Amino acid sequence: MKSTLSIRSKIFISLGLVAVLGIGYVVWRMRAPELPQGLAFGNGRLEATEVDVAIKFGGRLASLTPHEGDKVTQGQTVATLDAEDIAAQLRGAQAQVRQAQEAAHAAQAGVRKAESDVSLARITLQRPQELVQKGFISGDKLDRDRNTQQGAAAGLSAARTQVAEAEAATQAAIARGESLSATVNDTTLKAPITGRVLYRLAEPGEVLAAGSKLLTLLDMTDVSMTIFLPAAEAGKVAIGSPARILLDALPDQVLSATVSFVAPRAQFTPKEVETRSEREKLMFRVKVKVDAAWLAQHEQITKGGMPGMAYVQTDAQAKWPENLQLR
Repeated sequence: MKSTLSIRSKIFISLGLVAVLGIGYVVWRMRAPELPQGLAFGNGRLEATEVDVAIKFGGRLASLTPHEGDKVTQGQTVATLDAEDIAAQLRGAQAQVRQAQEAAHAAQAGVRKAESDVSLARITLQRPQELVQKGFISGDKLDRDRNTQQGAAAGLSAARTQVAEAEAATQAAIARGESLSATVNDTTLKAPITGRVLYRLAEPGEVLAAGSKLLTLLDMTDVSMTIFLPAAEAGKVAIGSPARILLDALPDQVLSATVSFVAPRAQFTPKEVETRSEREKLMFRVKVKVDAAWLAQHEQITKGGMPGMAYVQTDAQAKWPENLQLR
């Protein structure tokens, strides 16, 4: 009996030692790293810029090629909408353009005829005027010729009005055709960036409303980490200052980075962010952007949400310690 109790006591003591060691390890991992003067740090997660692919107008989704995790390149066709109805409207608009152009040609021909009538009436009017002056004919013939000239001038004015109306109708038909052509082009959706598909939000066959999102893409060339620094340190950080990032998943890989943003005003630290200062104190948000060359070389292992630590220079003369040297 005593032997059994002794064994149990040893087991409890061993478990207690393991728990103490575990807590000690966690505390050691969470302790503030010792840094030389002129360097500051904060923890955060990698964040990639998200870009949504959405439709401009409602319709039935005919195809959606990429799936979650797939890589797409800028300009690649990723989806198409059913465009039969719009294509039919475009053909009708193109027929209206041709009809309006024919009407404009006919109106221009009417102007040429009216100009000819005016010219003839002007010549015809000159002869009676000379004969009346010489007394060979009465003024009645002259009055009739004057009326003829005025009628021809009015006909010319009306013909020119018809030309203007026909040209306006042609331009309106062309504009409608261009609008429908642009709409047809918008039924083919292309990737706005080169990136990775984060979410696939629709499936072929669905009827979607205008503005519906189809895909969410991650721009893996624009990756950053947001950290929070107290005012005493944030005030010394300049845009463009060198930075380093150490990810928990890649502890031996030092990421080259640059400070791309420093908040103009302080805020309370979000709950999910741990800092050395008390949470009640106001902190400044600082964004550290990962070097594009590193991202290009490590595209397959870079993932949004990877936790780590970001280190920034608050003094341009500060030296990076050995564990933060670029390799």
